[in-house]
Amino acid sequence: MPSGPCPTNGPSLPSSPYPTSRRTALSLLAGTGAALGLGAPAAHAGPAGSRPFGRYGSPARRPDPRTLYVDAYGRGDHTDVQSAVDSATGTGHTLVIAPGVYRATVFIGPAHEGLTLIGASGNARDTVLVYDNAAGTPKSDGSGTLGTSGSASVTVRAAGFTARDLTFANDWLRSDNPEYTGTQAVAIKVQGDRSAFHGCRFLGHQDTLYADSLTVTAFARQYYRDCYVEGDVDFVFGRATAVFDHCHFRALTRTDLASAPYGYVFAPSTAGSSPYGFLVLRSRVTSTAPDAHYKLARPWVPSSDLTAHPMLTVRDSRLGPGIDARTPYTTMSAGFPWQDQRFAEYRNTGPGARVTVPANRPQLSAVEARGHTPARWLDARDPHLPTAWEMRVVDRGRGLRGQPA
Repeated sequence: MPSGPCPTNGPSLPSSPYPTSRRTALSLLAGTGAALGLGAPAAHAGPAGSRPFGRYGSPARRPDPRTLYVDAYGRGDHTDVQSAVDSATGTGHTLVIAPGVYRATVFIGPAHEGLTLIGASGNARDTVLVYDNAAGTPKSDGSGTLGTSGSASVTVRAAGFTARDLTFANDWLRSDNPEYTGTQAVAIKVQGDRSAFHGCRFLGHQDTLYADSLTVTAFARQYYRDCYVEGDVDFVFGRATAVFDHCHFRALTRTDLASAPYGYVFAPSTAGSSPYGFLVLRSRVTSTAPDAHYKLARPWVPSSDLTAHPMLTVRDSRLGPGIDARTPYTTMSAGFPWQDQRFAEYRNTGPGARVTVPANRPQLSAVEARGHTPARWLDARDPHLPTAWEMRVVDRGRGLRGQPA
């Protein structure tokens, strides 16, 4: 994000010990362990696969005209994701993407309402959409740098967007570009209302997942279920009304810093007029870093919206020892202390959730917690929400005490 740069305290340390860059590892569909979150090579990747689209049919067995197939080896309708998006004119298309690494930026504009992207293997590790721009990357026309938004590997502005079983990644590395000051590198920027992600993975370092809206006054409801997000600085951030349900957030080790904090998991920038920001529930936060080297959150009040009132609720989740239990929140910008924002917790567990200084850990009461639920955040009673959204997204709260029936 433009404000709140990555921490620079302490002397510089040697660069990453991993022998290959994230870029190389992604291209091989092999990982470098926890720092990438990638697994073994895709079982169905490559030209030898007889059914690259799995159970989702094929160009010869297309369930309907609005289903298109993407395969880098030419067995589908398109060999790259962007050309498939461009050809999916109108609303309600589905793109089935065969296993592989698709290295290119992807832009999904408002005209593609109701677009669905599916990783064909059913395992997000197998199908990767990735690029390596950063905020400090020069523009091709020489007019400056890309900025945070321009660094996104994938940008989604369409309403009703759904993604399933895909990895979105930005493999730009600070260690490869020590001269850059703009180190934000977004894997995906999501701005559309009624967006849903199921079983997806988001890989990056600073500003991995940008959950945003089209404008300050636009309402962008987003739902993330069974997803994995990794990074270091503000790696889940933005203005959206977003629910993260049964998700895993992984804070990475920093080899370029000598002391804490290494970074921050959440950085909401909720508009002051919006009643809801980020809701994290039934999730877990882990880390490869030493204990207490990460803050849970800091509020982002961007210069473009000084009326922002960041909101974050983390409830019924496990916070690992990487989170600083004593001071889990910090202020990003002078004049906007975290204590003045809408930060709260409820019934969290784990070493990072211990309440050692009550003033530093605002807690919801059971009565207050009734208003911090997916149904309230996403408002399934809104008649403008399609039935499919309501059925897929809103969990009526099994296991969440304090939620109304």
